[in-house]
Amino acid sequence: MTNEKFIGFTMEKTKHIALVAHDGKKKELVEWCDRNKDVLKNHFLCGTGTTAKLIAEKTGLPVKGYCSGPLGGDQQGGIDFLVFLWDPLEAQPHDPDVRALLRIAVVYDIPVANNLATADFLLTSKFMDETYERRVENFNVTIQE
Repeated sequence: MTNEKFIGFTMEKTKHIALVAHDGKKKELVEWCDRNKDVLKNHFLCGTGTTAKLIAEKTGLPVKGYCSGPLGGDQQGGIDFLVFLWDPLEAQPHDPDVRALLRIAVVYDIPVANNLATADFLLTSKFMDETYERRVENFNVTIQE
């Protein structure tokens, strides 16, 4: 175990991008992926159940499908950033799952886009085409202190 305050994680040039959307936002995410498939095709894409299937069918992009969000699919696999279009106007029976996913993203310093404007900013960032070092707090050291 390291005694460093932070642990570094390297995002390679090929990013692992998770694509997740609530039912009312799936169409929006599919359309965004279709508009951006020239960039997205250079990265590893994954998503939860129906969302991954819809994106793959409608865009032709390869998307690795995991379980649906309520079954833990939104927390499977290592990712570099997350596009999670959640519907703020619709009550979600699995709100605790959403909070857990966002908590994990913050703990592991993972960029998160909750709307298309932020997703556009992430996708056009200079860091999309180069490596990037994320710094994650070493909670073992924090607890000891």
